Amino acid sequence: MAKTLYVGNLPWSTTDTSLADAFRPHGTVISSRIITDKETGRSRGFGFVEVEDDDAENMVTAMNGNDFGGRQIVVNEAKPRQG
Repeated sequence: MAKTLYVGNLPWSTTDTSLADAFRPHGTVISSRIITDKETGRSRGFGFVEVEDDDAENMVTAMNGNDFGGRQIVVNEAKPRQG
């Protein structure tokens, strides 16, 4: 099984790869993606990391509040989409 983590307050320059690399020391990263604005293509400052179920809690504990590119990131388990 996999869980999806929400990662907020990311620097604008964050890429899918750099986001995955930041989480990789704390467990298995399946995928990562930065959410971008549809019109400008610019990062919206948040993204999602899909991780192994067993690693999710450790990753939230290890990464929430950490400095990433000069910003204090917010990490928690993503809520399912509604609607």
